Amino acid sequence: MLVIEGLSRRFGHKTAVDQVSLTIQPGSFVGVIGRSGAGKSTLLRLVNRLIDPSSGRIAYDGVDVTDLSGKDLRDWRARCAMIFQQFNLVGRLDVLTNVLMGRLNRTPSHRSLLKLWSEEDKAIALSALEQFDMAGLASQRAEQLSGGQQQRVAIARALVQQPDIILADEPIASLDPRNTRLVMDALARINREYGITVLCNLHSLDLARAYCDRLVGMAEGRVIFDGGPCDLTDDASRRLYGLEAGDVVDVDVDAALLRGRVAARAA
Repeated sequence: MLVIEGLSRRFGHKTAVDQVSLTIQPGSFVGVIGRSGAGKSTLLRLVNRLIDPSSGRIAYDGVDVTDLSGKDLRDWRARCAMIFQQFNLVGRLDVLTNVLMGRLNRTPSHRSLLKLWSEEDKAIALSALEQFDMAGLASQRAEQLSGGQQQRVAIARALVQQPDIILADEPIASLDPRNTRLVMDALARINREYGITVLCNLHSLDLARAYCDRLVGMAEGRVIFDGGPCDLTDDASRRLYGLEAGDVVDVDVDAALLRGRVAARAA
């Protein structure tokens, strides 16, 4: 179980995350919603320890994550995989090597530097790519892929870390509706089939309601909503987004698909 207690992060005089406390149950799919600048990305980066908190505590299964350093911190980042909006792939490297980067924490440094990956690691990476219909592009350079393909490679890289938690920071922000569905379906499948906890920053309320078991709404660094998708009323949406509330309903997403997702989750 992931426990966040009184977590804050200040940048100079600006408070990006302000006294956030959350308990995230194992195997849940949690959507973090709110307008740009609400503190969503900073919160995920704090959990991954890409940045350090100004105050507060993060704990996982009784371990104080905020106190980790060195190898223990690297191990935590392997257990708590991060998926970024801009994919963070090495464009000049082939797809398979990019996915194998997710095995670095389990591979001696001299072997990884020389690209002496074990047959087991290669098999794990190819298996992950196959799950996202990307195995046929394993030898292609990452920079030659479309945005949706690159994000699926990034998800495969996160999966081969064999994490307990996946943090997805606006993973669909630059994607078209078709690739949006492919990426969200991939995250939902990982959550459902592997029991991996997913925390996902999302801008579209329709997508958040369709895919997530729980929604955490942030404004000005604080949590102002925490509940199920059906609890997010129009009034709560206006509190989160103000005049932008009408703009975060994604009319390009297939409404029938979303209704099916909601019905399946409810069942």
